[in-house]
Amino acid sequence: MCILKQIGTYLIWIVLSLFMAFGYMRIILGPKPKPSTGLMIMFDWVYGVAILHVGAIIGSIIALLYILIDIFYLKKKLKNNSKRTIIRLFIVTVITFIVGITHYICEKVIDII
Repeated sequence: MCILKQIGTYLIWIVLSLFMAFGYMRIILGPKPKPSTGLMIMFDWVYGVAILHVGAIIGSIIALLYILIDIFYLKKKLKNNSKRTIIRLFIVTVITFIVGITHYICEKVIDII
């Protein structure tokens, strides 16, 4: 039963990581553009695909990094701490900022992506 509880907890953190990544992609891409007219109407789906595709990849990276940090470091340090959920939320936010900054640098500054 303890393993199922742990898996459920990690699933919640994974969903939170994905939402944070989708939020990051929304900030990067800006608001959804107005619908096109004429022949360009076939490209209206690109915005949604970009948010879902890149957001899912970035969210998976955030979730993987968080789970590794939690398994190898946070479990031991936060065993008897009453604010462990807040600290874990802060850690996920910090990881999101680090991954977002790295993505931005690789895409805009270095032009690798």
